[in-house]
Amino acid sequence: MKRIVSIQDISCVGKCSLTVALPIISSMGVEAAVLPTAVLSTHTAISGFTFHDLTEEIPLIASHWKERKYSFDAIYSGYLGSFEQLRLCSEFIEAFRFSGTDSDGLPKRSCVFVDPVLGDHGKFYAGFTPEFAREMGKYCGNADVIVPNMTEAAYLLETDYVPDGAYDEKFVQDILRGLCSLGTKNAVLTGVSFEPEKVGFMGLNAESGTFFSYFTERIPNVFHGTGDIFASTAVGALMNDFSLEESLKIAADYTLECIRESIRDPFSRDYGVNFETAIPWLIRRIGK
Repeated sequence: MKRIVSIQDISCVGKCSLTVALPIISSMGVEAAVLPTAVLSTHTAISGFTFHDLTEEIPLIASHWKERKYSFDAIYSGYLGSFEQLRLCSEFIEAFRFSGTDSDGLPKRSCVFVDPVLGDHGKFYAGFTPEFAREMGKYCGNADVIVPNMTEAAYLLETDYVPDGAYDEKFVQDILRGLCSLGTKNAVLTGVSFEPEKVGFMGLNAESGTFFSYFTERIPNVFHGTGDIFASTAVGALMNDFSLEESLKIAADYTLECIRESIRDPFSRDYGVNFETAIPWLIRRIGK
């Protein structure tokens, strides 16, 4: 069984970050280890949440894992809340990217998948700044795959945010080239839309120079945590030996199915989508 480690916070109530990553990746037949960066009572869209920073635990956990000679097939990071966490996670990647051995006895190379969480809808999430985005851009240079949304891409490249309907395919291609210049092997822009009824992703493989894209139905409702669902599913599919492009398509389709499940449920809550009831669909989709 393959093993990934997910580095991000855990919200005790609210469907995002580790509370999304763990069940989705596990349901796909992949062991999910966690390196929690913080514990919150709820996600940050719910007022009055508590927050406990776990930054000091990161090097201690990493040191113990190194002693035990643990290795990971993928390192997947999401929300990172400080400059220090960016530094520590870069060190973690350096320490664990080539850990363990493959079936031929050669050093095993982990896939590094980064969701550079910074903001959405043209605005930073609370607590983030242009200086932090600049350091996040450097951190993205560690990655094999990054999956920013349009807002995050603008911050990473220190350019103006351009909303849907005001850009064309050439503009997105230029953004993707800029993202690959940060050092990542594959840049994938999420939330891309060239027509009102469709939304999806567009990506670029830096080595081949090949662009790829995929679009699904746009459902106008806004739901919290769909980016975490998308990223977690893509990592799980990669660990099931799907290509990057196919993994991203599976992730896009599953995210849409989760939204549909939530719309069908009259009791669906406002703190996330009903990804749980869509898990059987995902298992069938990957052939488990």
